[in-house]
Amino acid sequence: MTMISKAAVGIAVGIAGLFVGYCYYFDKKRRNDPDFKKKLRERRRARKQAQKAGSQIPDLKDPEIVQKFFLQEVQLGEELLAGGDLEGGIEHLANAVAVCGQPQELLRVLQKTLPPEVFHLLLQRLPAVGQRLVSQTTMADEDVE
Repeated sequence: MTMISKAAVGIAVGIAGLFVGYCYYFDKKRRNDPDFKKKLRERRRARKQAQKAGSQIPDLKDPEIVQKFFLQEVQLGEELLAGGDLEGGIEHLANAVAVCGQPQELLRVLQKTLPPEVFHLLLQRLPAVGQRLVSQTTMADEDVE
């Protein structure tokens, strides 16, 4: 009985050692890549620019522009979520829901496709995006008058 547990512990330690060695090897390989720091800086710079620029809600009176914006926001949201950027992905999906003609249908689809935590964060973000949408449209209407 004790032999089996010693063997199991030995195997577990061996597997853990192989895993740590694997991680060490690929981390060293990644860090020695001459383009690693350059790519990392570019990625960080692009993320900062995307956060600064944000997404401007288009003129809601032109259906073609709204549809183009909607598709762009859904695509960007999916890409950012797939890339691991939850905040950016949720922001873009919330923009898409805000300009969508049938937001309830879109929310049902998103509820089925997104993990529950991400969908909950999206629901929390919607009021702020809706308020921003209202403020931008009222500011645009005031500029016209």
